[in-house]
This record gives sequence, structure tokens and C-alpha cells, in this order.
Amino acid sequence: MGETHPDEDAENGRREERRMSVMESLSRHSALSFEVFPPRTEAGRRELLEPGGVLERLYREEPDFLCCSYGAGGADAGKNLEVLDTVVSAGRNQAMTQLTCAGNTAEGLREQLRNYLAHGVRQVMAIRGGEARMSGGLSDEAELVKLIRREFGNEFLVAADGAPEGEPLGSSFESEITRLKAIQDGGADFLITRLCWDTDIFHGWLDGIRAAGVTLPVMAGVAPVVDQAATIRTALATGGCAIPEDLCRLLSDYWIYPNPFVKDPFDAEVERKRVQFRAEGIAYTVRQIRLYRQWGVDGIHLLTQNRAEDVLTIARATREPSF
Repeated sequence: MGETHPDEDAENGRREERRMSVMESLSRHSALSFEVFPPRTEAGRRELLEPGGVLERLYREEPDFLCCSYGAGGADAGKNLEVLDTVVSAGRNQAMTQLTCAGNTAEGLREQLRNYLAHGVRQVMAIRGGEARMSGGLSDEAELVKLIRREFGNEFLVAADGAPEGEPLGSSFESEITRLKAIQDGGADFLITRLCWDTDIFHGWLDGIRAAGVTLPVMAGVAPVVDQAATIRTALATGGCAIPEDLCRLLSDYWIYPNPFVKDPFDAEVERKRVQFRAEGIAYTVRQIRLYRQWGVDGIHLLTQNRAEDVLTIARATREPSF
């Protein structure tokens, strides 16, 4: 039997400690994570990465991990890695990368995973990212999870996405169960759901997957409601995420004329509406999170849009006895 080097033993111990830290938070139904995206401009880069910026402010809430999104085919891979390097080097939080099947070959994914390991990134969220299969490629998240486990064992903590509203083009609940069971059987550690503002849909999905035998811990993906245009844009960008009646009413009550996408609206009350919509939207998001926790989710994954103030307000408010 071969012997391990003391340095290797120490790294194995640290890896297991990181894994258990997240899984213990999930077992207590108290996991918290934040998701940022690679900055698109130099100003955005400074705001996110430099001292006193968004990442440093998020660290203070002591999330279980910070996740950086990833464009299909690795379009943002370099910028994604810069963000993750910053998180790892700060040494205050664990770093997770998204990784998509779409636009990637199996060998390309292996190379990227080896590179992430070399940079100290040991958490991966496996997502399909659109129509994926191509020559040498993978078809879905389950195949990516299997590849990670086959090639890297337990080197990575692996999450995959749950879809409370199904696939963007529509699918049956039975196909969602089949997909999730394949992910579970492939060796994923937990699920992070896609955005779902409709709490009734979410509740039905959560109860349904549990009844069907999907036992993986679930973190609910939540996008704070703080800006009209961003809320509508986010719903459309996720493939048609439903906007429920109570959220529609909130959008309507503070509608900015002619519409919130106009740079210089003629609405005389635009500033008041923006301030009030943000306050009401934060309260709406806090209520949503509390409902999800009552229903037994194991954690909350907050999409930050690279803004710290709003998500920190929400994260702290959900820890208050009332809001």
C-alpha cells in the first residue's frame, strides 16, 4: 500500500473540512450563499474586486460560499477565474464556479476542472446552459456530475440546478423528477434552484420531488426585487420565469411612466416610486425567503447582481424575528 505525503494528508483534511462545513450548514437548514457575475467593464471590476468593494462587503455576512456565474462555452472563463481567485486569496470564504455543458467538449470540461483545482476552487455548480450536446460534448447536468465524480472523485463539492418551473420550453413534472434522480444518482451533493418568484409553484415542486424520492439538500435561488426594470429583465432572461399576481401588483403600484426601461422617464414621481418600490420589494423578498424556510429548504442562494447593499439588507432581515 502506498504512503501519502504529510502535505497531501493536510490538504485532504482541509478539503474534507470545507465539504463538511457546507454540508453541516445544509443539514441545519441554514446555508447561505451569494452569486456574483464576472464584471463587464473596468469600473464594474473595481467595484466588485477592489478593497472595500462588493466582495469584501459580502464576506462580512460569512456566507458558506460565494459563487461566480459562467457563460455558456466558457465565454466568461477568464473573468470568472479572476473573481474566484480574489475570493480564494482573501481566505475568508469558499469559492464556487458555475460550469456549463453547452458549448463545451468533455475534454474541455476536464481541462477547466483541472485548472479550477489548481486555483483552489473546489466547488462546482453543474448546469446545462442551453442545448448542450455536440461532438465530444455532454447532454445535461447529470452527465457533467458523473464526469466530475469519475475523473476527480471527491475533489469537488458538486451542486446542480433544480427547476421549479421546468425547462424554459416547457416540460412535464415527471421529466423534472427523472432529471433530478439522474443528478442524484450521479453523485451531486445538493441542488440550487433556478429563480422562481411564484411561491405556490415552488412549494408544489419541493413537496413533489421529496415525495418522488429526491433527497438531495435544496438551496432556493432568490433574486431580490429592488428595481422594476431589473425584475422584468431577470424574469425574461431566465427563459420566462413566472411573475405571480402579488409581484405584478407591486410592479403596477409603482409603475414608472412611460416604462421603467426608459433612461429619462417623464414620470414626475419617478424618484419616490423607485425608493418605495425598493423598500416594498425588499419586504417582498424577505417574506419569500421566510416561506421557503418554513417549507423546509436547506439554504438560500441570493443572486446579487453585483450589488451588496440590497442583498445584505435582505440577508440580515431574514434573521430578525419580524420584518
